[in-house]
Amino acid sequence: MSKNTKNHAEPKSKNPEAGEVKKVSNAAYEKELGRQQIELVKLQEWVRHTGHRVAIVFEGRDAAGKGGTIKRITEALNPRICQVVALPAPTEREKTQWYFQRYVPHLPAAGEIVIFDRSWYNRAGVEHVMGFCSAEEYKEFMRSCPEFERMLVRAGIQLIKYWFSVSDEEQERRFQKRLTDPTKRWKLSPMDLESRKRWVDYSKAKDTMFAHTDIKQAPWYVVASDVKKHARLNCISHLLSMIPYEDVMPEEIELEERPEQAGYVRPPMDDQTFVPEIHHQFV
Repeated sequence: MSKNTKNHAEPKSKNPEAGEVKKVSNAAYEKELGRQQIELVKLQEWVRHTGHRVAIVFEGRDAAGKGGTIKRITEALNPRICQVVALPAPTEREKTQWYFQRYVPHLPAAGEIVIFDRSWYNRAGVEHVMGFCSAEEYKEFMRSCPEFERMLVRAGIQLIKYWFSVSDEEQERRFQKRLTDPTKRWKLSPMDLESRKRWVDYSKAKDTMFAHTDIKQAPWYVVASDVKKHARLNCISHLLSMIPYEDVMPEEIELEERPEQAGYVRPPMDDQTFVPEIHHQFV
């Protein structure tokens, strides 16, 4: 049965009278996210069944919510089919390679989905703004990137590019929250702190990047992400609408009665080392 993209619920974003953001309730969010994740599993099975190849690029400002959206997309999927690629800074050897070379080995094979948590667009953003590449290298990227992406599309890879857009005020709020949350403090890298000072520079770099790389064969799709839950639902809904998947899920499985187990004696429990059971202390 084919999916019906028209039925994908979109959360309301504006109060027409007050002009304020009307946030989706937690219950409605969890319900819709659960529905979308079931559809993502169907999409995954269709990709595996047909040999389709999908590459999804996630870009945007620091603290824009890319990671949270990626997590919700992948948490119900098979990591052998849907892989996340988040490359570290290039090595000295990689710096001497053709710029796109380090990304090519991670492109999807038949029946695979690859999500790039930041991508070759590092050159158009952080490398350019922070001076990690030369003016000529930057200029060459703007020339060659559209051709590189057209080549991927001609080769049969479906390339989908998302830019997560967050306001200056919301980004600052999230940065401040990370300062007080020990589980998120690692997200405040020196590069993040520096980018905080260069809002305008990054804005100009993004505008120039769009002017050169928002191409017909692989356009940019902007995700408004001031409200994280809205951004997640909207992005997943759009992703589902971009791939013409059908429901090819295996038929329901009926488990047979387990045969009687005989001829096995378990070793003494004292011979094994168990993890201490301390959970009862928190009851």
